[in-house]
Amino acid sequence: MLEHRVLNVDNLTFGYKNGNILFKDLSLHVDIGEVVSVLGESGSGKSTLFELITKNLTPLKGNVTCRDIAQVFQDPYTSFHPTYTIKNQIEDVASLEGYEEICNSLELDISLLKQKPHKLSGGQLQRCSILRALLMKPKLLLADEPTSALDNVTQLEVMKLLVKFLDRVGILLITHDENLASWCSNRILKL
Repeated sequence: MLEHRVLNVDNLTFGYKNGNILFKDLSLHVDIGEVVSVLGESGSGKSTLFELITKNLTPLKGNVTCRDIAQVFQDPYTSFHPTYTIKNQIEDVASLEGYEEICNSLELDISLLKQKPHKLSGGQLQRCSILRALLMKPKLLLADEPTSALDNVTQLEVMKLLVKFLDRVGILLITHDENLASWCSNRILKL
């Protein structure tokens, strides 16, 4: 794998036991500094592709090679436990080393990390999700509809913040929003 390549998917074929093939001979790659969007309607296989990349599912055929993954999920409220502070939950999976710099880049008030999730707005909580993912020091960031639970203004703000980190990661973005994909992507894969 090239040094800057963080994801390589070669000739991937996947289907469920009922014989429904979601994709056949799918190939794609992501390099550091790139956003590649996977665009499609519900049921087209976007989330299944992420499950294959994270090795939670096994392909019928093909290979997936990737480096150091972290994920940002669609609904920030379900990606945090309601009874623990944001900081405790970040420390469960990552070191806090460098968190102040990332908080500043994300326009996230450090004092919010002492709060429980229900005290934060959706935009603040999604910024915390991005912070947690980046503190895991990934090379590949899987972003599964990271803005769909947010209002239009906050959606754009969050995506602008995410792309600030392309000097250290490649991003594979799942979205059904063609405008968002067109705005931020180097390449778009339609499923």
